[in-house]
Amino acid sequence: MYKIYINDTKIVLLPSKNILKTDNEEKDNITARYTGKVNHLLSFIDMCEKTDRYRTIILHSNDVEKLISDFEGLFKIVEAAGGLVINERNQILFIHRRGYWDLPKGKLESKETRREAAKREVKEETGITNIQLGKKLIVTKHTYRNRNGKRCIKLTHWYLMFGKKQKLIPQIEEDIEKTEWMTLDKFYSKKRKVFGNIESVLDEVKTASK
Repeated sequence: MYKIYINDTKIVLLPSKNILKTDNEEKDNITARYTGKVNHLLSFIDMCEKTDRYRTIILHSNDVEKLISDFEGLFKIVEAAGGLVINERNQILFIHRRGYWDLPKGKLESKETRREAAKREVKEETGITNIQLGKKLIVTKHTYRNRNGKRCIKLTHWYLMFGKKQKLIPQIEEDIEKTEWMTLDKFYSKKRKVFGNIESVLDEVKTASK
């Protein structure tokens, strides 16, 4: 399954044989067969960029590889890496930026490995020191427009990290307003604005803790 977020809408690309009847029952979902015409994809992308009317859009085709290739062909692929840091109190290191709760991440620099980029971005965005890199958790995808207005897919490689609770320094020049240690229970104890791809990263930790 290919899953990507455009703003708050989740787009899922699937083989037609995997479509379920229940996929058509939710009022805030759309299920559509890909016609093979790129303009068909552009219409859905454009809609998601302009409105959050639908929570999920499922596009399917008998040739799902062509569907994915045609979809990604409309974007520039940008690789990034980030970390979910857990301390000795089982608290997670969150950042708050532009109205959303997030996890530290950023684009890879020239000749930098994904693991190196993940550690560097976490340190730069939060000021944390002495972190240990653990296993890879998940790869998420979301779209944005760069400064030139070109559509991009940010492919983010997420890693589990460990560090001790310490004073944090938010990277203000990256619009990070605050950094905070929170357990998952505290984080979900009240409604917070969080991107769908970040929810996917947190789900990996919730699943592992069961």
